[in-house]
Amino acid sequence: MPADTPHIAALIVAAGRGTRAGGGIPKQYQSLGGMPLLSRTVAVFAAHEKVAAVVVVIGEGDGPLAEATLPEGVARVTGGATRGASVAAGLAALPEGVSHVLIHDGARPLVSKALISQVIQALEESQGAAPALAVTDALWRAGDGAVTGIQPRDGLWRAQTPQGFALEAIRAAHAAFEGVAADDVEVALAAGLAVALVPGEERNIKVTHPGDFARAERILKEDQMDMRVGNGFDVHRFGPGDHVVLCGVTVPHGRGLQGHSDADVGMHAVTDAIYGALAEGDIGRHFPPSDPQWKGAASEIFLKHAVELAGARGFRLGNVDLTLICERPKIGPHAGAMQAEMARIMGCDGGRVSVKATTSERLGFTGREEGIAAMATVVLVAA
Repeated sequence: MPADTPHIAALIVAAGRGTRAGGGIPKQYQSLGGMPLLSRTVAVFAAHEKVAAVVVVIGEGDGPLAEATLPEGVARVTGGATRGASVAAGLAALPEGVSHVLIHDGARPLVSKALISQVIQALEESQGAAPALAVTDALWRAGDGAVTGIQPRDGLWRAQTPQGFALEAIRAAHAAFEGVAADDVEVALAAGLAVALVPGEERNIKVTHPGDFARAERILKEDQMDMRVGNGFDVHRFGPGDHVVLCGVTVPHGRGLQGHSDADVGMHAVTDAIYGALAEGDIGRHFPPSDPQWKGAASEIFLKHAVELAGARGFRLGNVDLTLICERPKIGPHAGAMQAEMARIMGCDGGRVSVKATTSERLGFTGREEGIAAMATVVLVAA
């Protein structure tokens, strides 16, 4: 897949009746955590920056339910009598220009952005890619209520979705396939397509039975409680110059800050706080000072990387609290601009970013005006 111009669509298969889950309507339209299950599934793909289009395959007669469930901009098409027929109908309905497709069960509402990203990345090297979990339990054969034999589990995996493919290849595979397939990987393998294996996620369950709703609810509650806190601290000394860059804002000053990059001590402290919350080390791990390409680099590069990494891991910014420690320059007149610039870079509301300053009462290296220190605390919450 060309890394520069991928055009990826998500095909959400939601045409089944879901009778084993109970309820008066198909399971995909039943409430999960206060919103329709299918709405949760679609929302994850619609929010992914690399997914350009979302198409949902619905069941015959489900138009009114889908109308009330799906957001604007999400196309839908009526499926067939089998899963294969529904997928084929969805593939035919994808918009022009799509090069790759992610085929996902509508009844898997807890798929993460990180897992979607891993499948997309695997498609750069393979015609197909799909997530799975290794089988760890012992497996038995049984009949008439009794164990009849042992099934070796070596090399066995539990299949999940989304299953990603080069669009024209999977279209041709479905057109040539005869019989009923368990999933699209089976169709792909029958056509001789290579399918890369991506580590799946235990949380990516398929809601099938009534008890699965309760399990999914518990996972959602755990997500809401998942919160990370990180601290960052940085120091840069003064040297020759006529300005300093703090939180992306140029502030006139009789000296400049010295460092391998642009020496933005405030942005460095916030970046390290995000990495710390993710247990991902510090800036030096991701952007080694020994690498000449980062000499004089804008610290915005580092901060954006940390924020994107948090997003890929399923977190969004809760809030940032940054304190700059120096005698001069005076931070107060520039604090508002710094707050706005940091919020822009991190893609969040300005009300989630605090930029303030203090002095060290003429004590220590900051008191002697030898440099500036910064300390930051960041809270990340599950997206």
